[in-house]
Amino acid sequence: MSSAAALAPTLAFLAELAGDGRALEFAIGTGRVGVPLQERGVQVAGIELSEHMAAVLRRKIDEDTLPVAIGDMATTAVPGEFTLVYLVYNTITNLLTQDEQVECFRNAARHLGPGGRFVIELGVPPLRFLPPGQVAVPFDVSEQHVGFDTFDLVEQILVSHHFTRDGDDGRYRRANSRHRYAWPAELDLMARIAGLELERRVADWDGEPFTQDSAKHISVWRKPT
Repeated sequence: MSSAAALAPTLAFLAELAGDGRALEFAIGTGRVGVPLQERGVQVAGIELSEHMAAVLRRKIDEDTLPVAIGDMATTAVPGEFTLVYLVYNTITNLLTQDEQVECFRNAARHLGPGGRFVIELGVPPLRFLPPGQVAVPFDVSEQHVGFDTFDLVEQILVSHHFTRDGDDGRYRRANSRHRYAWPAELDLMARIAGLELERRVADWDGEPFTQDSAKHISVWRKPT
């Protein structure tokens, strides 16, 4: 995911939307996207909840070049106005309630200037792969890793489970994380609440059409002028 080839379509997509303006990355993490986007000539700032991840980013680039505010992406404010706010790789699902996700949209809208865009990359919940009575869907089964998601269909909560091989003695490390999944139409309503309008939705960073078979979507909402 961090290779130049894998990142190239993402960076091109975001740089085009940013234009000559500034970009703000919600949940910038270790700078996988933000640092190379800055190196392409886009002025980038970030918000990150984890001080540990922000410290890793800081080893790559200094604060004056890419400032990062420590805080959550639903409420933290940074100075200035932006032409682009973006949130990649399912990270909005780390907000575990609908109210928090709505506040994330509102926070994006507060940072955008007129005509600015908010971009989210998010997987489509694979619920159609669930047979009746089943709540788990595997996404990776290999020698080194077994991964599957379980779903609470009432609360819209997905738990991602990982069993990763640890050495050659047959032991596995177990980890899991909770997420609130949301459908594209639900995100459009959140955007409308925040005063944003859907501009386009595609299936990937290369701009392939979004269809009923798409595993994820890249959605762009625009703040009216």
